[in-house]
Amino acid sequence: MDQSRLDQQAIIVIGGGISGLAAVNRLIELQPERMPITLLDAAPRVGGIIATARHEGFLIEAGPDSFITHKPAGIELCRRLGLTGQLIQTNGAFRRTFIVRAGKLVPAPDGFQLLAPTNWKAFIKSPLFTWRGKARMALDLLIPRGRGAGDESLGSFVRRRFGREALERAAQPLVSGIYTADPERLSLAATMPRFLEMEQRHRSIIRALRREAAAANSGGAGAAGVRYSLFVSFREGMQSLADALVARLPRGAVRCNLAVRAVRLGARGRWSIEIDDGQQLEAGAVILAAPAFAIAQMLEGLDAELSRELAAIDYASAATINLVYERDAIGHPLDGFGFVVPATERMTTLACTFSSVKFAGRAPEGKVLLRAFVGGAMNPESLELDDEGMVACVRGELQRLLDIRRAPWRAIVSRWPRSMPQYPVGHLEHVARIRARLAHHHGLFLAGNAYGGVGIPDCISSGEAAAEAALAWLTMRGMRSREAGKHAGT
Repeated sequence: MDQSRLDQQAIIVIGGGISGLAAVNRLIELQPERMPITLLDAAPRVGGIIATARHEGFLIEAGPDSFITHKPAGIELCRRLGLTGQLIQTNGAFRRTFIVRAGKLVPAPDGFQLLAPTNWKAFIKSPLFTWRGKARMALDLLIPRGRGAGDESLGSFVRRRFGREALERAAQPLVSGIYTADPERLSLAATMPRFLEMEQRHRSIIRALRREAAAANSGGAGAAGVRYSLFVSFREGMQSLADALVARLPRGAVRCNLAVRAVRLGARGRWSIEIDDGQQLEAGAVILAAPAFAIAQMLEGLDAELSRELAAIDYASAATINLVYERDAIGHPLDGFGFVVPATERMTTLACTFSSVKFAGRAPEGKVLLRAFVGGAMNPESLELDDEGMVACVRGELQRLLDIRRAPWRAIVSRWPRSMPQYPVGHLEHVARIRARLAHHHGLFLAGNAYGGVGIPDCISSGEAAAEAALAWLTMRGMRSREAGKHAGT
């Protein structure tokens, strides 16, 4: 294949987070060394919010510290990269979460799955809910199915099936730890469709969850192969995944500190990418894996309607604070993975992970690493504090909750502005409009966490799907070009 042919078929991926990296990796897997690929990112490094550092024996995760295993894309990518030997599971001795209630840490009942209980004995004994609240939650066993007309918010769904207490004391803080979202706006269909499916299939969510748990305990679900815990990480931190993906890229394929100003259709059906420094790049296909608001600016001159739809996707900001303590400075036994905080508690801290308990190798012997979360859609004002003020607020709250008697050795603040896309009611219809509009622009493809899931496996799936679609498009265009050439020569 001559150079002009290669240039015409080149693919450019814009955005170096996990979605963009997964897209480039998939392109290499399917077309090794046959097609030039360039990854552009405006940041000084690729990996997005995945960022791991070592400090004096502590492993600090500035972004996500793990990924879920029940969505297979993450585990499958690790297998293909040869990383499964580096995966570590959560500490089996302390697989429980606390919820703050009236300023105290209360264990979530064993078997409680985001919205509902599956272990009746633990549920009845739990002090997290009042007897009135427990009785209302049990009514799920008798309440009829919903009418299924249109999208519904998480808040509406939980109140309808389990009552206000279940929402305020459990569902809201547990779900906020995943989506940093307001449950009154969060689309259940876009985020947790399995609960809607359970309602339609089994009527009772509690009954459906108990059947799932029984099947899992009997080995009926996924019994073959390695059984991982719900969350896994890497021995040397989450950046191991990003680093392994970067290591697979050809030399010179990654170009950082390059902000894309505009994406336009150029000559002969090729795409023209204008960089802020004045450079012009061309490609046969472009995968847009940057945040939706950034893509909206790039496409403003190409398609104003598509740009408006992308710009309408809202994002929340967040921050993580890693705090290092001496173990004997903390009175709490730390016999869990951490805690979440209901909005009704009116705290700055949204949640806190006991990092050195959750995963091995996160702190030296005799030391503790805690990781607090601040911000989100329901508490954006906390991010207006400077780093010192934010740390002071979080330290005071942790001191009261965990009986901390001395100041931390160190506090490391990592801010992530506009990092969490929000999935409000109507999100699926919004994404459908975006994809329908995008279909008019052959050779442009979307990937990222703003459309079909915010977790790492979701981003991997999104990037890989975009890569496969881009290659299919280029293959089809190449076939048409060859057919046209044959006819022209006859």
